[in-house]
Amino acid sequence: MKGTPLRAADEASVPSARTAAPDADRATPAAGRSSGRFLARAALLTAVLSVAGSVLGLARDQALARLFGAGGETDAFLVAWTVPEFAATLLIEDGLAFALVPMFSLALARRAQGAPGDPVRALVASTLPRLAPAFVAVGALVVVCAPQLVGAMAPGLPEHALAVDCTRLTATCVVSFGLAGYCSAALRAHRRFLAPAAIYVVYNTGIITAMFVLGGRWGVRSAAAGVAAGGVLMVAAQLPSLLRQLRRRNDDGAEVRAVPDDRARPLALALFTTVLLFALCRQSQVLIERFLASGLPSGAISHLNYAQKVAQIPMTLSLMLCTVTFPVVARAMADGDTERARDRVERDVALAACLVLLGAATVVACAPQIIELLLQRGAFTAADTAATASVMRVYALGLLGQTVVGALARSYFSAGRASWYPLGAMAVGIAATAGIGAYAVGPWAVTGIAAANAAGITVTAAVLLAGMGPRSVPVRVRRVLGDLGRPVAAATAASVAGALVAGRFAVPAVSLAAGSAAVVGVYVLLGRVLRVQGIAPALDSVRSVTRRLIHGRFGFSSRSRSRSRRPR
Repeated sequence: MKGTPLRAADEASVPSARTAAPDADRATPAAGRSSGRFLARAALLTAVLSVAGSVLGLARDQALARLFGAGGETDAFLVAWTVPEFAATLLIEDGLAFALVPMFSLALARRAQGAPGDPVRALVASTLPRLAPAFVAVGALVVVCAPQLVGAMAPGLPEHALAVDCTRLTATCVVSFGLAGYCSAALRAHRRFLAPAAIYVVYNTGIITAMFVLGGRWGVRSAAAGVAAGGVLMVAAQLPSLLRQLRRRNDDGAEVRAVPDDRARPLALALFTTVLLFALCRQSQVLIERFLASGLPSGAISHLNYAQKVAQIPMTLSLMLCTVTFPVVARAMADGDTERARDRVERDVALAACLVLLGAATVVACAPQIIELLLQRGAFTAADTAATASVMRVYALGLLGQTVVGALARSYFSAGRASWYPLGAMAVGIAATAGIGAYAVGPWAVTGIAAANAAGITVTAAVLLAGMGPRSVPVRVRRVLGDLGRPVAAATAASVAGALVAGRFAVPAVSLAAGSAAVVGVYVLLGRVLRVQGIAPALDSVRSVTRRLIHGRFGFSSRSRSRSRRPR
């Protein structure tokens, strides 16, 4: 795969909705099938590498738990971990991606229409020289203001000095994540998904390596140093691929020069502002959690962190499809084809919800077994397992809201225009998180904080869905609600059945396997009965793969069998 980056054969031939005939889509079914196969391959590749990154993320958390446990030192590091968490959301996952993917998609559409010069390189020339110094300035500001930031985020933290040291080490990720996010957005708009999907593999590899190499001398500071090293690896993994995409040449072999386009700058500034403020507001949920937990006994922040990291794995996997199709939606909006964009968004929300609810049901049913198998070793005790599992079950109740927010937020920014509505929706959810958390932390401690998180993000999802229309891709709200309601019912029954089955076994591995199997079985059965979108295609895919494996294993096909039955 090294020399063959994933690409679509029909990328340059996507028709403009303004110029194509009304029945152009129906006239080219082969192109539609080719694009669908490309999206399937891209989603599979992204999912595989994302799973690898998530597995390494679990290994990172396991190493952190084993080497340093769940106490004051890990609380100090996790306060500093807020910096890369914010940077990843703002600069890689949501913020820059929401702004840059539509901008690059529009530039690619203009390139395909024969615009003078190279609009893509012009976009890079007008944005990157402005963004890179901003990344450096913000990173330097974090280094200087680290004591004040730690004091504001966790005023009751005992290990204040250690948290400041870790924060200064992780501040370098503002620069590296910013450049990595820029590369990811540009490559995804070019429909290149291999390098962007691999960034968390190299990132977590850097952190794990640093902890084992430097942990004996530096303690938990080694994890912060690993964040700095991992950020550099994220950029290095993508830069060669991006440079290849930007080297566009004419038929005579001469390089195409960029023609600056000053008219796009005011719009880009407004778009960047709204997108970054939305992502910042969304990530502030973490600030609220750690602020409230800093006054609880040592280990509370660690329990929240471990529970959230494990519980969010289904959400991360479910949003992989939306990550792959976001450039498709942005390109459709750039071409003026809102109907194609609407159908894609509705399908993405339904499929992502189907997947995340299956994961949420498994988490609710088997949380103690999952945490025991993943984390209970070394300094991580059985009491830590019980506390983390109870929090994780509550977190799982907000996974559908997290997924819907991630899917719909992309729709608001897919046209490349500034939109303040997502920020307002997120502000409503943050207010709900803060209010419920302040009330619930007293009687229910970390469980109350997790419940506030789940409630707040669900409120945001409802507000975003209610606002779909002229502000974004005009999805059909009632249809989306129907697509969400059916898998919720199936997941509820599946989680109950899985918990009952898992409770019958004493060995954690056997209990997890039995409980997970019960969850999947009940969910699939009810999903077929309730006609949950995504269940039937998934079963067809499983049957197809199984059939191919069997045929490949035994060296015969259905065609050869049918021949053998013919009379000679």
